[in-house]
Amino acid sequence: MNAIVESVPYRDRKRATWLLSMAVPLLAAAGPLLYLASAEVWTLWLPVLLVYIGLPIADLVVGEDRSNPPDAVMPELDADPYYRVIAWMMVPLLWIAFVFAAWFVARHALPWHGMLAVTIATGVVGGFCINIGHELGHKRGAFERWLAKLVLAPTWYGHFHVEHNRGHHRDVATPDDPASSRLGESIYAFLLREMPGALRRAWRLERERMQSLGRSRFSLHNDIVQTTLISLALWAVLIAWLGVGVLPFLIAASFWANFQLTSANYIEHYGIARQRLPNGRYEPCRPEHSWNSNHLVSNWALFHLQRHSDHHANATRRYQCLRHFDEAPQLPTGYFGMFLLSYVPALWFRVMDPRLVAMVNRDPARINAQPSQRQRLFARHGLVAPP
Repeated sequence: MNAIVESVPYRDRKRATWLLSMAVPLLAAAGPLLYLASAEVWTLWLPVLLVYIGLPIADLVVGEDRSNPPDAVMPELDADPYYRVIAWMMVPLLWIAFVFAAWFVARHALPWHGMLAVTIATGVVGGFCINIGHELGHKRGAFERWLAKLVLAPTWYGHFHVEHNRGHHRDVATPDDPASSRLGESIYAFLLREMPGALRRAWRLERERMQSLGRSRFSLHNDIVQTTLISLALWAVLIAWLGVGVLPFLIAASFWANFQLTSANYIEHYGIARQRLPNGRYEPCRPEHSWNSNHLVSNWALFHLQRHSDHHANATRRYQCLRHFDEAPQLPTGYFGMFLLSYVPALWFRVMDPRLVAMVNRDPARINAQPSQRQRLFARHGLVAPP
């Protein structure tokens, strides 16, 4: 007798938890609300501790999930409006959180350490703005692309919409990419190369696009001009409402938000190089060209950003559909734990450099190294630099 196996409909086990992602903007409000309720300044640090201590611990406790949705359900899963509405709703929530934090610091006299806590927490929320802008900015519809521009505006990082899609995805894991970190490069050296390099590349790309359309580089059709005007309008309203004294907070919180993107860029492709082909072009981007993590908690908070290899392979694929690849290199923990590690370069190099060398099977041609330190770095790991 032949056994009859009934197919079981696929059920996304993370479906309900994605809805909880809308609580992320509360990070900017939780500390101030606790302070208003208790008048205790130390409560302002609780959101910061949650992100940089609590989430890495939760990643280690909860563990990983390497499961993938079956290929057969991918079209249906991608088309499910439930997931995209969650991403859409994050845009007004993140704006509200940013504005609330600005109001709080402008209207309450805080000691410097209390102000620092609110600045970091607001910067973390601004980092989530960029993450949602990343998710929405890759989509083909005009509505979602405009939402991406809006959510990038609070921290003045609207050029990311241009630079990431048309620059980073083209040049990733090559010496030409300011957003791909190199072996031996600290995150602080990377910051000085990545932030201005990304802005220059974005402006060049958009200037060239305007020229191809026969328009001025400062045309309102220029995506960078559009997002800059949105940022300018938001900050002008906040300053008119709250006073010019709020400006240092806005600048500092925005810097920390943008530094969170730099931190993500730093760990996503550290030291990995795509091979240059005989025709002068680079090999296609493959799963082994991005560091990944399947840790559940940080993937939930970051909308599967940590399944980075699939994102580079399928840039328009929505977060709920991103897959794990067995051949993709894996980070020892999720992004938030790796952020902390990267902020101490000596520890980062000790953990990640041997992992990188092993991942490329000790092939120096597959390593993107700091040019000025190339010989010394390779010698340290017993490698011979290619000619």
